[in-house]
Amino acid sequence: MFDLHRLRLLRELKHRGTLAAVAAALSYAPSSVSQQLSQLETEVGVPLLEPVGRRVRLTEQAEILVAHTEAVLERLERAEADIAASLTDLTGTLRIASFQTAALALVPTALGLLREQHPRLRVHVTHMEPERALPALQARDFDLVLAEEYPGNPNPRPAELEQEDLLEDALHLALPESVHGAGGQGSLAVLRSLASHPWVMEPEDTAARHWAMTLCRNAGFEPDVRFETTDLLLHLRLVEQQHAAAFLPALVWDGRAPTVALRRLPRGQRTRRIFTVVRRGRSRHPGVRACREALRRAVALRSDLP
Repeated sequence: MFDLHRLRLLRELKHRGTLAAVAAALSYAPSSVSQQLSQLETEVGVPLLEPVGRRVRLTEQAEILVAHTEAVLERLERAEADIAASLTDLTGTLRIASFQTAALALVPTALGLLREQHPRLRVHVTHMEPERALPALQARDFDLVLAEEYPGNPNPRPAELEQEDLLEDALHLALPESVHGAGGQGSLAVLRSLASHPWVMEPEDTAARHWAMTLCRNAGFEPDVRFETTDLLLHLRLVEQQHAAAFLPALVWDGRAPTVALRRLPRGQRTRRIFTVVRRGRSRHPGVRACREALRRAVALRSDLP
């Protein structure tokens, strides 16, 4: 029988990419990881890794082993969930990753609800954008991730992850005061009027940036992006100070009245989907179920959401 610990190291290598990354994540020496994988190769009787430059990649046989390891780990997570459900008190640590606006507008309320109902549950929250958080969830760094999906930009849906919708968050075009004459125009006309105006957008490797660029190009222009950041509060400040135009979601105001002029976006581009993601088999864990319920209640308590 193959050693489960070594199989998990092989799985970690698939998700993290390098022996050094596996060693850093698990607090091992790289030489120890390499030695364990060499022993696994001896157990299996076939090569599992092949060199590619300075890196290694998994062989076909290694990929087969990882697929079976995923199934075993999913079953073990279900066993862990069943044991936790049999206990009267909810304890342990729940690790959450959330993007900025959800972390500001929803997570604190949810944490308060969890503290009231499950005072012995320790919740650890990390601010991380979905592009990094979802792979980290697959690598077992988190138990639950708050993620977003923009119109026309569906996220990949790995079979080992489960999604649950949380809310639809309204998206708007935010205009600086220096932009005049936009009132009464259609949404595309307002967009086109900003063709030569500076913009603030999220970085190029994000789904939000891809959506924003597509929206501008469909309106017939290439936006002059002078500011790039995942910090939507900085987006808002740049619009307030008349440095840029931006696309902003409703959650950025966290229930307060908007501080800049807003215009509707073209039909079909007016909301982003916000949802929670867990590993398959983890959704039955009482901590995950309690967290999802607290987040749903946090949404229900907001009066500014449709």
